[in-house]
Amino acid sequence: MKYPLWKRFFDITGAVLGLLIFLPLFPLIALAIKLDSEGPVFVRLKRVSEGREIMVYKFRSMIKNAEEQKVRLAHLNERNDGPLFKIRKDPRVTRVGRFIRRIRIDESPQLVNVLRGELGLVGPRPREPEEARQYPREYKKIIDFRNGVTGYSQVNGASSLPFIKELELDKYYVENFSFWLDLKIVLKTIVILFFDPTAV
Repeated sequence: MKYPLWKRFFDITGAVLGLLIFLPLFPLIALAIKLDSEGPVFVRLKRVSEGREIMVYKFRSMIKNAEEQKVRLAHLNERNDGPLFKIRKDPRVTRVGRFIRRIRIDESPQLVNVLRGELGLVGPRPREPEEARQYPREYKKIIDFRNGVTGYSQVNGASSLPFIKELELDKYYVENFSFWLDLKIVLKTIVILFFDPTAV
């Protein structure tokens, strides 16, 4: 599917505005991360978007060997209805990491991915390759769409929804996206950013 021109313009405009807002905070966040725990400021994570693997950027919110501990903590996984891994009080999350997640700024570096055309401002949630491979056949179209920094499932309680329900929301978006739906999702994301302290 060809990516609509209006959507690319929407992405660039939103990403530039977002970076203008967040960039002044980046040095402070970087310093806090370095003082709080050992490891890099940013992490690069494999995700799937438009049917291919990309590397997305995030501020590091976990201890540096977090991925290696995933197997050891598998029994604590609260998302056992699908391939996702989620622990509400994940012991791998650092003190600063907990804070930047709560104010939802840990994923702000992904605006760079948006400018590069790897992610959209709005779209399905980017998944790890292993997770994407386990999508039921009827949801495969989600993988082929450009995934987003925010999206329909994210602003409708994705972290607390059953895996299939989350996929249904993303599938609905892929089949019904429009300028006005994207604008509504962005505005709802901004409201959540400032008024929802429950992010994990």
